[in-house]
Amino acid sequence: MGIEVRQLSFRYGPRQALQDVSFRLVDGQLNALLGPNGAGKSTLYALLTQLYSLQQGEILLDDQSITCQSRKLKQQLGVVFQQSTLDLDLSVLQNLEYHGALHGLSSCQVKREAAELLERLGLGDRLNDSIRSLNGGHRRRVEIARALLHRPPILLLDEATVGLDTAARQSINRHVRDLCRDNSLTVLWATHLIEEIAADDPVLVLHQGRIQANAQAHDICRQQRTATLAEAFEQITGLKDNTACA
Repeated sequence: MGIEVRQLSFRYGPRQALQDVSFRLVDGQLNALLGPNGAGKSTLYALLTQLYSLQQGEILLDDQSITCQSRKLKQQLGVVFQQSTLDLDLSVLQNLEYHGALHGLSSCQVKREAAELLERLGLGDRLNDSIRSLNGGHRRRVEIARALLHRPPILLLDEATVGLDTAARQSINRHVRDLCRDNSLTVLWATHLIEEIAADDPVLVLHQGRIQANAQAHDICRQQRTATLAEAFEQITGLKDNTACA
């Protein structure tokens, strides 16, 4: 199950948000999409999930255009957006049941899947707790569980750890990598935090709406003749603050 983007461009009126973006995700791995805020990451995610209509270029799912297979795309993708969409006044289970119903899952199926997912995410005892009672890291884990409830082979995370402390970010990162390893999950992990990327991760560097690099992290360092990805990123983008670029 693969996603490929070909020559994708998108404009907001006179402003060019994406320009001639092309890449293919590496199946069964965490693919990092690295870029500063405003690079075009969220626009790309909106196009991948059909929140926005394509203007130029194409997105392929299993070598077929997503515009011809909207229902299949919905089943094959799990998505966690930067802004939380959980209902704070409902319980964890109620949030998951609502999402599951959209995918045709029964209450029994949701409970079975939810129990397994939440246990793996360290929230096995929080099924009946309200979302409002959870901290930011736990809410993110619930969103990941919700995105995986219908067992999609592809997971898209748009700045999923934004606003979380270091321990919570690292924990969520480890959990997602475990899912890639154990379930052959293909992940696109958008971030502006270089610390979230491992040396052997496939990395796309997006800056000013263009793909500036596309290789494993250690190969990008080799190409740029730098010791670290942070230095390579600075060299590619001209930005000096590599951990929280505005």
